[in-house]
Amino acid sequence: MRIFVDGDAFPNLLKPIIFRSIERLNLETFVVSNKHITIGKSKLITYIVVEQGADEADNYIAEEVKEGDLVITADIPLADRVITKDAHAIDHRGELYSVDNIKQYLAIRNLMEKIRESGEMTRGPKPFDQKDAHQFANQLHKFLTKYYKI
Repeated sequence: MRIFVDGDAFPNLLKPIIFRSIERLNLETFVVSNKHITIGKSKLITYIVVEQGADEADNYIAEEVKEGDLVITADIPLADRVITKDAHAIDHRGELYSVDNIKQYLAIRNLMEKIRESGEMTRGPKPFDQKDAHQFANQLHKFLTKYYKI
């Protein structure tokens, strides 16, 4: 299993959490983004900076991910592409996307996009906080326990 981190808009609060897991479990990890970001220095982490563009990092991840890999992303269309390849996806707030729930998340996302396109003002997601980081850490631990047999 490899980990892919969608580095664009990756919350700083999650960097030490993911870094500890990478180091402790010796997990090969790829951080993919439009600009250089770092989650820590490790021989296990490869940083990949893709061309500027809305979906360049997503496209790279979707091309490279293999069955059983884990992708950390808040991008629901990317999560859908990942699930289709029998890989796994967790969002920044600790939601584990699956075959059972990804279409529902995608439908809600698309509905909200249509509402915004019609000129309706909608609220974005609540600010990312420590509680969200804690939920992510719990989900990551649960996932790694189940699929990585820690």
